[in-house]
Amino acid sequence: MVDHSKLQYPPRDGWDRAPWNRWSFQHVREMVPTAEVWRGREQASQFQRNPQPLERIRYQGESGEKSIGDFLDDTFTDGFIVLHRGRIVFERYMNGMNERTLHLSQSVGKSLIGILVGIYQARGWIDVESPITRYLPELAATAYAGARVQHVLDMTSGVTFDETYTDPFSDIAKIDVACQWRPRPDDGRDWPKTIWDVVLGLKAREADHGARFSYRSVETDVLAFALERISGRRLPEIVSRDLWQPLGAEESACYTVDAAGYALADGGFNATLRDYARFGEMLTQDGLFNGRQIVPAAWVQRSRRGDHDKFTGDYRIATPHGAYSQQFWLEDHRTPVLLARGVFGQLIYSDPAYGFTAVKLSSWPDFRNNGLLRETLAALNSLKCALNV
Repeated sequence: MVDHSKLQYPPRDGWDRAPWNRWSFQHVREMVPTAEVWRGREQASQFQRNPQPLERIRYQGESGEKSIGDFLDDTFTDGFIVLHRGRIVFERYMNGMNERTLHLSQSVGKSLIGILVGIYQARGWIDVESPITRYLPELAATAYAGARVQHVLDMTSGVTFDETYTDPFSDIAKIDVACQWRPRPDDGRDWPKTIWDVVLGLKAREADHGARFSYRSVETDVLAFALERISGRRLPEIVSRDLWQPLGAEESACYTVDAAGYALADGGFNATLRDYARFGEMLTQDGLFNGRQIVPAAWVQRSRRGDHDKFTGDYRIATPHGAYSQQFWLEDHRTPVLLARGVFGQLIYSDPAYGFTAVKLSSWPDFRNNGLLRETLAALNSLKCALNV
C-alpha cells in the first residue's frame, strides 16, 4: 500500500528545476495539464538490434580520459540510446526511467515544429518566404511586422525577447506563467494569461529582421500558431497525424497546455526514449523512416546549412563553429550534424555521414552548462568514430 503521507511532490513554483527535475521530467503529467499526442492504431515500427558494449569505450572528456559508462553516470543521465546504420546498438535507462516513460523534451521539441513547417511547405500550405503576417495577421501590430516565416524559423527575426531563465520577470518567465508551469504571481503586474498573449505583447525590435541569430523560444510558438491557423487543428493533433503516426511511435506522447488549450510548442513535448530515436533516425535518413518519406529530403538537407556569421557571442562557447537553422542547432556548419537541444541536457544527435543517431535525456542541475554540453559532444563524437572503424 502506498503511504501518501510520506510522498514528497515538487513545489508548484520550481517543479521543473533542480533538484526536483530528477523526478519531475519523468512525471510532467502529474504536475501540469497536458494533451495527448496519439500514436494511432497501427503497429509500432520495429528497430533491428546489434547490441555492443559501448560503455567500455574511452574518450577524452573535459577533465581527462574516461569511459562512456562514466560519462553516463557523471552527466545526470535518465535515458541514452545509440543507433548505427538504423540498428540499436546501445540502450540504457537510469534514474528510474524505463522504456515506457515519457520524458520532457524541453527545447528538443522545437525541432519537431521545424520539420512540420517543411511538411506543410511541401503540401503548398505555407511559403517560408512569405511574411508571417500572411498567416497570423494580428502580428502586424507587433514587432513581427515585416518578418518572413524563414526569419522566424532561423530565429533571426530581430524581435526583442529576453530568454534569461533565472530572471523571474523576463519574457521567458512570462511564458512559464502563461503556460501554467508556474503559478501566476499576485504582485499587481499584468501577467499574460496565455501564450498568445505573450506573442501579442512583443512590440520592440532589437535588430533588423534577418540581421543576426538570437535564441528566442517564442519563435517556435509563433510557428506553431501559424500551423494551427493554416490547418484548423490543434498542435497535438497535427503532431499525431503528421509525425507520430507516420513514424510508427511505440507510445502516445503529450504536450503541456495553457489555459486556452494551446500546446507549448517551444518546450512542453514529452515522449519515450525510443520514440525520440525514431524522430532522430528519420533525420539521419533524410526524412525517410518506417517506409515513408515523412518530410522531403531537401528540407532536412536545408536544415543542415546555417549561417555561421550570424551565430555570434556566447553561442560559440560550446560549439565554436556552430550555427542555427530551421529550429535546429548545428554542431559545426561545415558538417551535416543536426542537433535538437533542450535545457537541462536534452539532446538528439543526427549525423548521416556516419549513419549515427543518439538521444540523451538528462536532468542536469543547470539550465545551461557549456562544460556538460562539450562533454556530451565529445562522447558522441568518439562513439560515432569507434562504430565506423
